[in-house]
Amino acid sequence: MNKADQIKKFSQQAAMYERNRRAYTLGHWRRRLLREARRNVLEAAVGAGANFPFYDRELVDNVTTVDFSPEMLRKAKQAAREFGIPATFLESDMDRLSLAPDSFDTIVSTLSLCSYEDPLAVLNQFNRWCRKDGNILLMEHGLSSNFLLACAQKALDPLIYRIEGCHHNRDMMKIVDRSDLVLVKSEHYWAGCIHLIWAKPSKTQ
Repeated sequence: MNKADQIKKFSQQAAMYERNRRAYTLGHWRRRLLREARRNVLEAAVGAGANFPFYDRELVDNVTTVDFSPEMLRKAKQAAREFGIPATFLESDMDRLSLAPDSFDTIVSTLSLCSYEDPLAVLNQFNRWCRKDGNILLMEHGLSSNFLLACAQKALDPLIYRIEGCHHNRDMMKIVDRSDLVLVKSEHYWAGCIHLIWAKPSKTQ
C-alpha cells in the first residue's frame, strides 16, 4: 500500500476513531500510562484525540500532535477544544518528520507503531527528540505471546493491512529492545497482544 492510499484509508476511519474516543475505548490503560505525561508533550499519530481525556491539565503545558491524516487532525482539534487541552497540530508522516533534538519532556505513542514503514527508526527519533530526563510512553499492539493466536495474526496480516492500514504481526517488545530507548518497565495484556511501555531516552545519538 502506498502512502497516499494509507492516508486515505485512515481518513476514512476517522469517524470510527472518534466513536472509540467518545466510548473511552481502552481508557483504563490510557489513564494508567498518561498519568506520567508532563510539561511539553509530543503525541505521535494522534488519531481522533483518544488520549486527550486522560492528560492531566495541571501537569501538561502543551501537546504537539502529529498525524498524516487531515481528517484525523480535524477530529483531534475538536477533542482538544472539548477537553481543554492546549495543543498544536502538525500534518506530517511520522516516518519522515524532522524535529529538533531534546524538544520534549514526554513523548506518547498509542497504537501507532503498527502503521509505520520503519517503527524502529521512529523509536530512535523519539530517543533524539526526548530530553534526557524525559519519559517515553507507549501503548502498542502486536504479535501475541500465544503461539496459535500469533500464527493466525501472521496469516491474516496481509488482509488486515489492506483493510485497516496497520500490521498485526509485529513483535513490539523486540522492536523496543532493538531501539535506542531504555526500557523502564512494561505490562502485557490480551494474550500478549497489548503492551504498556514506560521508557527513557538513552541519548546515544
